[in-house]
Amino acid sequence: MAGARGGPSPFQGGGAWERALAELLLEFSRAQYRARDGGGGSGGGSGGGPAGGGGASSGGTGSSTKVERIEKGCLELFSKDYCYSLIPNMNGEICSHYPRQIIFLEYESTDRERHTYESTIQVGKLQDLIHRSKMARCRGRFVCPVILYKGKHICRSATLAGWGELYGRTGYNYIFSGGSDDAWADTEDLSEEDSAFRNADSQLFDKVRGHDIKLLRYLSVKYICDLMVENKKVKFGLNVTSSEKVDKAQRYADFTLLSVPYPGCEFFKEYKERDYTAEGLVFNWKQDYVDAPLSIPASLTQSLTIDWSEYQSWDLVQQTQNYLKLLISIINRDDDGGLLVHCISGWDRTPLFISLLRLSLWADGLIHPSLEPAEILYLTVAYDWFLFGHMLVDRLSKGEEIFFFCFDFLKHITSEEFSAAKPLRRKSLPPGFTLEEICMLKQRDRGSTTSLSSDFSLVMENSPGAAGSFTYEAVELMPAGSQTQAAWRKNCTSSPQTVLWSRAQQPEEKPPFQNLLEARSSSSSSSNHSENFSRLGSSPLEVPKARLVTLTERESRLDEVRSAFLATYSSTVALKPVSPSPSGAIGGLLEQFARGVGLRGSGIL
Repeated sequence: MAGARGGPSPFQGGGAWERALAELLLEFSRAQYRARDGGGGSGGGSGGGPAGGGGASSGGTGSSTKVERIEKGCLELFSKDYCYSLIPNMNGEICSHYPRQIIFLEYESTDRERHTYESTIQVGKLQDLIHRSKMARCRGRFVCPVILYKGKHICRSATLAGWGELYGRTGYNYIFSGGSDDAWADTEDLSEEDSAFRNADSQLFDKVRGHDIKLLRYLSVKYICDLMVENKKVKFGLNVTSSEKVDKAQRYADFTLLSVPYPGCEFFKEYKERDYTAEGLVFNWKQDYVDAPLSIPASLTQSLTIDWSEYQSWDLVQQTQNYLKLLISIINRDDDGGLLVHCISGWDRTPLFISLLRLSLWADGLIHPSLEPAEILYLTVAYDWFLFGHMLVDRLSKGEEIFFFCFDFLKHITSEEFSAAKPLRRKSLPPGFTLEEICMLKQRDRGSTTSLSSDFSLVMENSPGAAGSFTYEAVELMPAGSQTQAAWRKNCTSSPQTVLWSRAQQPEEKPPFQNLLEARSSSSSSSNHSENFSRLGSSPLEVPKARLVTLTERESRLDEVRSAFLATYSSTVALKPVSPSPSGAIGGLLEQFARGVGLRGSGIL
């Protein structure tokens, strides 16, 4: 039953999605969403129709109404570009930490895309495979498709369940509950390797993991990206989870397995303590529990100019950038293989990379093409984080701000090297200049002797939205004489990948390139080289103020998303105490955030 829009939207009027995001963040910071705690409501449905009841861990009619609105918002946004079916999970019967209505994207809702990538998956069979395979993975968080790109499914899940969890469950009431990724029960007293249970153990794993493999194959998943820093999660000396890379029977040998260890949510406490600065923050790989090395098939790294042997020396920015590049290169390969991303429980590191992938592909115009920045921001916060069970309340109380990091990190992936679209191509540069030396184009008189239309052209090919990034009118360049070129090169220290374009009129008495040199931001340690923003201060939490320069479409879109997030986050979550603490500590927290987001002295506090 493919989804389609229908009925009046509750998200109408100017700024509706911005207000909805503020309401979402307030609810998110108040209580964790759980499908099994939701109120009444009917299952099924499609498109933008009623989403039924909702729930949060604290229950209550008010909370249920808010969650219903959040669910409706997600359905409406997906329906703008996709036809989909809904897999009911109204009372958490499949998974209590997954959405009550799991959205399965079938194809883009255009005739061209439907003809090219029409789904061959039968939703009924998919639903049956999900029910059969749910016990294979930690907390019942089965392989769930969440992004559709070129007919490929990008999926998320938890890691494989270990012996203790499989035998410790009764139905969907798991012995594990709440807390961080390593909040495991200690009631089991037998390990997976216990010889007395080895035969029964093997038969159980053959059956349960066999269903998991059938689901992966049905979704055409070929690549499995494991973000765990452990081979198996160990608690009190017991193996409480496993992973595909250490499956003794090599049941997952037909898949391309990638071990890309990434720090857990606990590490992001250090990020917060360093005033939300990820540059220079390096994970300690020598800790006892860290035993999963980075392992990537050589065939997947050939197109990337990355020295993977240095991964333990990367800071948090470099590591996240390089992993994202890897994921983008995988989904852009010339095959029909889908991708699964998972960590341990699948609700911290997993949504980080799922959200970054969704936003990056959207910024390139490759998915969700109809959504505006405020809409894609709402969708990824609501669906990728809130409805899939990220425990923001718990993470905030512990200072483990991986959620905030995700959206602040967008400033580090604006450059075209993170684009999944075909690269930019350069044509017909003016004599005596390289593209890197052209810092600014100024719109001037039609009768100029040196113009864009007469002397050179810059063509942006195969880049969605490129036409909106430039003014295709005659614009004057600086005189191209050799003396002028030499003088300009002496005074301009352009970053190699920084080319800024300006539509703003400049005072006639100023030299053509003076405004650009004043506006240029300093080169950063990230690959973006320039944020193209003026800062209110020095803290990375500040809401950026856009410069009067024209960015590429990708830069502009990601900057809008990040700015919208920072503005809403600072006015909701960041300035709200989230756990009991001494008044002095609360005052210090508020002061820190106020200073960080540039609100101090503005009368807001």
